[in-house]
Amino acid sequence: MRLTALATVASLTLTQTAYSQTTSSCNPTQQYSCPADPALSKSVNVDFTSGESDQFTASGLPTYDSNGASFTVGQSGDAPMLTSNWYIMFGKVEVKMKAAPGQGIVSSCVLQSDDLDEIDWEWVGNQQDQVQSIYFRKGDASTSGRGAAFHMDNPTEGFHTYTIDWTSTELVWQVDGKTQRALKATDAGDQYPQTPMLVKLGIWSGGDSSNAPGTIAWAGGNTDYSAGPYTMVVQSIAVTDYSTGKSYSYSDQTGSWTSIKAAGGFINGGSTNVDTSAPAITSVVSGAVPFEGTHRTSTSVSTPGIGNWRATASGMTSTVATTYPGLPSGWTVNGSGKVVPPSKATTVSIPLRMLLLISCSLSLGLAMGFLL
Repeated sequence: MRLTALATVASLTLTQTAYSQTTSSCNPTQQYSCPADPALSKSVNVDFTSGESDQFTASGLPTYDSNGASFTVGQSGDAPMLTSNWYIMFGKVEVKMKAAPGQGIVSSCVLQSDDLDEIDWEWVGNQQDQVQSIYFRKGDASTSGRGAAFHMDNPTEGFHTYTIDWTSTELVWQVDGKTQRALKATDAGDQYPQTPMLVKLGIWSGGDSSNAPGTIAWAGGNTDYSAGPYTMVVQSIAVTDYSTGKSYSYSDQTGSWTSIKAAGGFINGGSTNVDTSAPAITSVVSGAVPFEGTHRTSTSVSTPGIGNWRATASGMTSTVATTYPGLPSGWTVNGSGKVVPPSKATTVSIPLRMLLLISCSLSLGLAMGFLL
């Protein structure tokens, strides 16, 4: 009986471990011998009004017409996305797009690295007067000041050009050519994003009823699918890699930009942005910033729910999350890009040392029984 109980506990522990991980090819700051990242090493301009592009890989089936690439949420689990087939190591990304309307709907433009450095634009569908900028270093969302919201008129009703200009010394967010935020690497300290990044474009339902309460609150409330579908449209994207070479690799596990090596090229060897001032940030996220949806496929660490985070039109406040941000624990994404919730079975976590101690004790007890 006790052996059966032990086997059950071990099985539950392993089940929890599997559920608390989402997919990732390799995190170079946690694993050795990760493959090199293919480098863009040039500039590309993609016009989605002409159809799909071989520069990106699609999941969740975005569609194309004369307006551009459309990303639609029509029902629970829809999360279409495009992911670049290359990485940039510092660079400039300009995307011309129209965000999706709708309570609970989140449109995203995300730069993300294998070790979870990240630079984002985020649009919450029922917040018609703002866009959010966010950055992360190695997935750490525990400190304040990472997120800032900027006022703009109706991002869901017209096309605007959103720019991320990123170098080793400064990170700039612009809307229609006007600088909204500038972050100096010296001001961010060890939290400055600085490793090779993929580019992702996507939409997801933060207000889905199966999401964590904090996620739903941040997304503006529960999603009403009967009022949809909800569509984000990307007309074009222009990307310039400021470094050169065939690929980028991590020479150690520090995640520092100076440890990144370029095969056949130079890190930070291309163009750079011009130093520019930015207006004062008046709406700042003061605690942990939740991120899910478009971020999901590169997360390589435990990612349970995110806690109670809330955004308002007049500013954003938050409580510090007690867990790592990301897709809720146990959630997965199937091959078509659908977000799949876990089973409702309760899992139990017991430290490995305790399992070994119990196992050894039972084995010793059985041996003593035979001797007696």
